[in-house]
Amino acid sequence: MTKKYFSRINCFLIVLVALINSCASKQHSLDSSVSAWKNMQQIINNTKEPSFLDKTYLVANYGAKVGGFFDNTQAFKNAIRTCSENGGGVVLVPPGKYLTGPIHLENNVNFHVEEGAEIIFSTNPADYPIVHTSFEGTEVMNYSPLVYAYQKTNVAVTGKGTLNGQANNENWWSWSGSSSYGWKKGMFSQADPLNRLRLVDMAEEGVAVSNRIFGEGHYLRPSFIEFFDCKNAMLKDLKIVNAPFWIIHPIKSTDVIIDGVTVTSHGPNNDGCDPEYSKNVIIRNCNFNTGDDCIAIKSGRDADGRRVAIKSENIIVQNCKMFDGHGGVTIGSEISAGVSNVYVENCEMNSPNLDRAIRLKTNTRRGGLTENIYVRNIEVGEVGESVLGIDMFYSVHGNQSGNFMPRIENIYFENVKVKNGGRYGILAKGQKDSPIKNIVFKNVTIEKVKSNYSIENVENLLFINTKINGALIESPKK
Repeated sequence: MTKKYFSRINCFLIVLVALINSCASKQHSLDSSVSAWKNMQQIINNTKEPSFLDKTYLVANYGAKVGGFFDNTQAFKNAIRTCSENGGGVVLVPPGKYLTGPIHLENNVNFHVEEGAEIIFSTNPADYPIVHTSFEGTEVMNYSPLVYAYQKTNVAVTGKGTLNGQANNENWWSWSGSSSYGWKKGMFSQADPLNRLRLVDMAEEGVAVSNRIFGEGHYLRPSFIEFFDCKNAMLKDLKIVNAPFWIIHPIKSTDVIIDGVTVTSHGPNNDGCDPEYSKNVIIRNCNFNTGDDCIAIKSGRDADGRRVAIKSENIIVQNCKMFDGHGGVTIGSEISAGVSNVYVENCEMNSPNLDRAIRLKTNTRRGGLTENIYVRNIEVGEVGESVLGIDMFYSVHGNQSGNFMPRIENIYFENVKVKNGGRYGILAKGQKDSPIKNIVFKNVTIEKVKSNYSIENVENLLFINTKINGALIESPKK
């Protein structure tokens, strides 16, 4: 036999091995996806709505008054405390306009805001006491969230009424330091050296949370609704408008259901829902029209995230509509403790002001492992930048380089239809020393997109029956 013959045999074997590996990789990806959706159903089955005694506590009986001028803070507090002390039940807010300061929930209480009721929250920062909370992924002693539950079990805020934070360019938003939201030269803001950046430095220095005391004079805005270290918590059917900062923030919480909520708020950092360090979170039947990410999954910022070391996992998004926002469903950038098992299905995303459908953002200051992101049965009308955007060099506040290499692995899209894909089908930028691994697009159709994809440092990008601008797309050669 000639050398030429053996050379042909070798070439054939190389091609055969590559083909076998490719098929095996495809099959593994498909098997993983099927198994993942079964796991999602198990999470749903195991995550129960909180239940309450059939006892009602009418807020008027505790001194509450409608009209929008009387301060109902103490009346709400008395009704909630009495309800909880008697084993729980429903604190009922009937139709009318109610002014209040912060609402602090207690165990076994369903704070129910009836249709036609509007709770308007004070815009005076002095009305909000200092509590254990978080700001942009760093724990802090700061102004109380407008609605707050701390280390509680079996709590809910429900009803078809409205929660109005009354934030605008005159109240809260200017603290962002952005001239787009009312900040003017000479005004104080979170951007001042002793405020947001000082908090981050304190976490890097290992300062205890109890000694990270901010509040007055530091201009760190409170979240709207925060379940902190809670179990069995629920928001249902509410309308939420005009938030100072992050809107729905379950942190260190387990078994959280957010169902049928409509969020409309276009202020700075107005993420619609930010599950952080949390497990078994179900977000379903919601509408998000926001000034930032519609949903943003978090797990702590830099050193503070590594200190807490609780990843966010088993996050489910179903039957939601996303309108304006930086991303429909975003993971990051505060994800230093990691994120695993995110499921997004049966959602609609559509707005000329929606930048991306699915977005992952991190950098080498954050680090952490982000893995197992499953997306199916999604309809996207229009996005500005990309259908899938992944940035492992994300930076919005100066230099974000560090020594903590992030990892991103296993992203699956299936049965996704996009009418106007913006600039890229996929825009993915991985690290040379930590490439993005395993992106699968199966039965995906993207129309009116300028570029199929732009990728750097991505391993194993698979297209299965995927069309972009009408053409069937082949997977890039390795």
